[in-house]
Parts: sequence; structure tokens; C-alpha cells
Amino acid sequence: MDLISADNLSDEQLDRILGQAEHWLEANREGHKRHDLLDGRNVVMAFFEPSTRTMLSFDLAAQRLGAMVTTLPVGMSSVTKGESLADTALTIDAMRPDIFVMRHSEPGAPEQVAELMDADVVNAGDGTGQHPTQGLLDVATIRHHFGRVEGLKVAICGDIRHSRVANSTRQLLDRLGAEVRLAGPAALMPEGHDCDGIDEAVRGADVVMMLRIQRERLEADLGDKPGEYLSRYGLTAERFGTAASGAVVMHPGPMNRGVEIDGELADSEHSLITLQVEMGVATRMAVLDLVTENRRNA
Repeated sequence: MDLISADNLSDEQLDRILGQAEHWLEANREGHKRHDLLDGRNVVMAFFEPSTRTMLSFDLAAQRLGAMVTTLPVGMSSVTKGESLADTALTIDAMRPDIFVMRHSEPGAPEQVAELMDADVVNAGDGTGQHPTQGLLDVATIRHHFGRVEGLKVAICGDIRHSRVANSTRQLLDRLGAEVRLAGPAALMPEGHDCDGIDEAVRGADVVMMLRIQRERLEADLGDKPGEYLSRYGLTAERFGTAASGAVVMHPGPMNRGVEIDGELADSEHSLITLQVEMGVATRMAVLDLVTENRRNA
């Protein structure tokens, strides 16, 4: 099966991924880092946009499940010679990989590729569209910490308009019964979206997830003076002090310390940011298990 959006998942499949993510998290912590679930399977990864967390965690997840991993060096591939995405996909598929993990700047690109390939396609982020595995690891992190998602108040703050993370994470949080609050500068909010400011969004929240300004997707620089964005729209210690007792801080990365989040707060006891990274490997192990199940049972 393909995983293009979290909407692809049934309730049963979603519950399975979250449960398996918890299992793999503990297995990785205990040092059991090599399994044979995907033994003999081939995973090809193509990241047409920069990535650290997603690319490395998919690589580690596949290897820990016993798969062979090949990463397409996009900067040295035929894409630089003008080859279309469709032709690249057809070429890779002719080599008979089992799984194709891709990130692309164009919303909808993974879905287009999935229609051309026999391999199971996993979306690792498509422009301002979707990032299903990030959404899954975010809710898995919240569930691991609180033991539930339902009923929690989650503030997602920052560049909502350009964030595929906000799209996917919000979908899953809504589906699992959380109260989601969106906040950010008017220029970085979705068209026509009526939202509270960050002070209102953070006040009483159980989870505060900050997003960076995606300047690479902006037509013009915001031109903020150093510290101005943080004081007006970012997460400061003072602002976080209005959150619920026991509240936590999250960030999908990469972080811009001192811009959308106070650096000391990101490193504090309230932060789940490194747990998100750790859960990323575990969640992607669960995803790779699920998407290849039919192939393995055939």
C-alpha cells in the first residue's frame, strides 16, 4: 500500500501504527536494533528537498528492519539534466524496489508517482501539502508522554500557511479527539482562517508545538529585526508560563533558536523535541511494516 496522506489510514491501521511505534521505541532503547521483518526488501529514497531528521530516520528504520537501503543522490542524478519526475519514477520502478520513499517541493508529487510505480510509495513531505509520518510521530510522542491524545489542548503556532507538518498533525489530532488551536502572524495563516493570537492559543494548552518560518517558501522576506518575531509570535518562557500545569513543548525541526522558540525552553525539562526525533525512527519502522504487509504476504 501507499502512504500519501494520513487520510489513507483506516482507524485500525492508525491504531496499529501508534501501538507498534511504542513497541519499536522500547526495542530500540533496549538495544535490539536489527530485525528481519524486511529482510531481502529494497528501499529506495529520493529527497528532492533538504532533510536531516526524516531522511536519516527512514534510513535507520529500514535498516533496523533488515531492508537494503539505496539513496538517490538527487544533485548528481539525471534530474539535473532535465529529466522529468515521471521518467525518474519509471526508471527507479524498473529496478524493482519494494518501497520508494520520496520528498518533493511540489504538493501532490508523491501521489502522481504512486500512480506510476509498482513499489509502495511513502510520502516524506510534499511542499506545503502533507507529511504523514511527521504527523504520526507527533501524535505518537504525545500519546507516549500523556498516555492519551483525546481531550488534550494542543497549540500549533508559527508558519501554518506553508507547513505540511501542521496539515498532517492537525488532521490526526482532530481525528483522535484533541482540541487544536492555531496561531501565527496573519501573513503566515491560511487564507480566511480566523484564529486566536499566540497568547490565547498557549494559555491553558497541554502541548505547544512551534513551527519555523519557512522563508524558502515565502515570496518576500518578512524583514523582522532580531528578537522581534520571538517577542511577538514566538514561545518565550513567560508565554509558556501561561500553559497548563505539566505542559510540554514540541517542534518538528529544524529549529531556529531565538526566533520561534527560546533556546533554553527548547532544552528544558518541558521539551519533547528529542523524544520526537527518537519516536521518528520507531514510527517509521511501524509505517514500513504496514505498507509492505500485503507485499510480504503475497
